[in-house]
Amino acid sequence: MKIESWCGMRIHKLLLAALLFPAASLLAEPVTLHRAVELALKHATGVSIAAADEQHASASYRELRNSYIPQLTAGAGIGWSDGFPLSLEGAAPSLFNVNAQSALINPALKDFIRAAQSDFAVTALRTKDQRNQIIQDTVLTYAELAKWERRSGRLREAEPAAAKMEVAIAQRVKEGVDSEMDGAKARLSMARVRLRLTEAAGASDVLREHLSRLTGMPAASIEIAPESVPPLPAIKQERDFSGKDTDKDTDANPAVQAAVEHARAQYLRVKGERKSLWPSVDFAAQYANLATYNNYDAYYKHFQPNNATVGVAIHLPFLNLAQHARVQEAESEAFKAKTQAEAARNQVSEETLRLQRSVTRMQAARDVAELEYEIAQKNVAAVQTRMDSSSANLHDLDDARTQAGERLIALQDVMFELERSQVALMRATGDLESWALGTK
Repeated sequence: MKIESWCGMRIHKLLLAALLFPAASLLAEPVTLHRAVELALKHATGVSIAAADEQHASASYRELRNSYIPQLTAGAGIGWSDGFPLSLEGAAPSLFNVNAQSALINPALKDFIRAAQSDFAVTALRTKDQRNQIIQDTVLTYAELAKWERRSGRLREAEPAAAKMEVAIAQRVKEGVDSEMDGAKARLSMARVRLRLTEAAGASDVLREHLSRLTGMPAASIEIAPESVPPLPAIKQERDFSGKDTDKDTDANPAVQAAVEHARAQYLRVKGERKSLWPSVDFAAQYANLATYNNYDAYYKHFQPNNATVGVAIHLPFLNLAQHARVQEAESEAFKAKTQAEAARNQVSEETLRLQRSVTRMQAARDVAELEYEIAQKNVAAVQTRMDSSSANLHDLDDARTQAGERLIALQDVMFELERSQVALMRATGDLESWALGTK
């Protein structure tokens, strides 16, 4: 009786779980594009690394800026003296001492602080560019997955009709109405549908797995919502061919801004290295409590245990060949950074212009694909009408449906390529994140 009771409880729990889990899956909401982008930005290691670089640059800037704040060091130099009291690690033996030191007048330090500020701006811009890369990858993966899922849905709708057509033509071949060639063509049409379905299923699985790695969600639980993709910005039909529009878009690119700011930081370092040859003044103060067993009272006429010194240390560089070499080194780095900034700007300018023209070309290709698909659909309807009047046969209808299916696939591919070009263009112009996340 106990065994039967235990088995009954187990069966009851299994049935309850079977009822609850499907309900939970039905309650699960599809992942919107906005949510997918947010998860990708949180999960991406590249963004975390860029954020760490940004924190490092901020700390380096604060380190230099705090050089104007006195640094206090407290300690002791306790030791026994035999004869004249010698120093311990460069300081007089003492029971307790406090040292304070800070920069007071230092022209070089000011330029180094400005260079550190520019470095911090560079890391922030690189973080933004890294975020844009993650957003672009997520958006295109999401959009391509939506394309393949739509294609799978249309193919599943067309599969019964293709199977029915294959059976009908096979029957006509058996009855001797159609030839074996006609039967092979019908089987080929069905095989094409199965191939397209397999292709769509495989591509969807790969894209869903990639989206899973981007967002950190289990691939099996990812269900997208294609309607959540915001409308793409309107394409400008007329652009300034003088290059003003392209230059404006290039200047807004985070990668170009980062390269320009890096060059500025290097030139500020050149100024700092040059000013390191200028005079500088530091603030310094010291307090020490001295002991009598270090023989201070024997060697100094007016000994007192408590002693303090406050003043400034003036540095007048006279001959420093090593610093001159550092100036030349900084100048070469600055020239290199300026050249790299110009190269980055030219590259992004060319890429932006190419994407602008690509978007215009893909828009024209989309218009052509839409018209071809519309004509193919009308051709299917016309063939169906002709079949009703016995002036067309099953082969004509099969050919018309096949052509319409191919035109639809071509239209979907062109639409996605247009979307890919527009997303890339928004990244190049710095508008991608505001579009994907709905921010300004």
